[in-house]
Amino acid sequence: MKPSLLVVSGEASGDRALSHVLSRLTNVNAFGMGGEATSRTGAELLVHSNALAAMGIGDVAARAFGISRAYLTILRAAKERRPTAALLVNYSEFNGRLAPKLKALGIRVLWYGPPQVWAWRKGRMDAIRRSTDRLAVMLPFEEALWRASGADAHYVGHPAMEESVHSGADVRRTLDLPPTASTVAILPGSRPHEVRRLLVPMLRGYELVRRERASVDGRVLLASSLDDATREWALSEARRANVEVVRIDAREGIGPVLCGFDAAVCASGTAVLECALAKTIPVVAYKVGLVTEGVARATLAMRQVSLPNILLGRPVFPELLQRAVTPRAIAEALTNALVNKKDFLRSCADVERCLGQRMVPSREVTKLLLPWLESRTDRRTDLLRSAVPA
Repeated sequence: MKPSLLVVSGEASGDRALSHVLSRLTNVNAFGMGGEATSRTGAELLVHSNALAAMGIGDVAARAFGISRAYLTILRAAKERRPTAALLVNYSEFNGRLAPKLKALGIRVLWYGPPQVWAWRKGRMDAIRRSTDRLAVMLPFEEALWRASGADAHYVGHPAMEESVHSGADVRRTLDLPPTASTVAILPGSRPHEVRRLLVPMLRGYELVRRERASVDGRVLLASSLDDATREWALSEARRANVEVVRIDAREGIGPVLCGFDAAVCASGTAVLECALAKTIPVVAYKVGLVTEGVARATLAMRQVSLPNILLGRPVFPELLQRAVTPRAIAEALTNALVNKKDFLRSCADVERCLGQRMVPSREVTKLLLPWLESRTDRRTDLLRSAVPA
């Protein structure tokens, strides 16, 4: 009888990280919540996270209802099927509510990418420790922090380290980018509200750079997790600005194409770290609603918001937040990145060193899961695709 694994991810980066883990597991019945990348692994999706992302654009009540219904669907399935284990990926609020329920059912819980308690709401640590069996953390310093609280935490590497290295010249040819011009990637985010808040000032900032520099070219990189309405709106805005659009594959992510660009203006999140690791100089631009801004100012413990700056412990890469997200500010930051490229590239190398030995996170997470799954099967080699290249 195959062991069963409940899986939950709710955002594009988590969906991709989850899919990499599932690609290393066979002879396991995986079911739960995920996106397009998870679906491609053959997992049974009871809730599709892309549908959740599309809900509630301009309607908070609709989105809240959708998330609540998804939570009840997953919890009901857990009670009925009693999986061997649960793998939760990121999605802090949802999984923070779900984890203690699963633990109470006797289901072993591994949380891959638990909340960044070092940045805000550190008081959650004890509740998370009690409601999980293991934590797979993504940043080196998190392991000691969680272990000090009594959690069984393991540093597995950041999912951005999973991406394969490609030739910048090959990427430029594929995207029809000029071989010698400066190139800029525009990454407005993976959530509809991010794209609608950020894309227009990003495009206008890029237009200023293009107008003021002799040779520069760019592309908008759109996440596959976006709903059709947001994607069509984004395509329309890009066409208006005469900028071509590249749709990013759900499983591959932006990693394979980033090395074709010299700099990027991107929404805060995993993409910023992916840029730094690809030696694409990131300029962070991010805006949230007034209520969210007020809460963040009151609770955030970190001065920097982007992972590269947090790892370095200093504001090396530009962070344009809230009212600072203007076309002129974006243009000036991008121009500075292109002019002082060598200095920024040294900082990109420093970010990679901060992460330590280059690991394959999906492989490490699989190792943490295997002892639980093997209790239901004697066929270890059927569970782990050891032949999958690292």
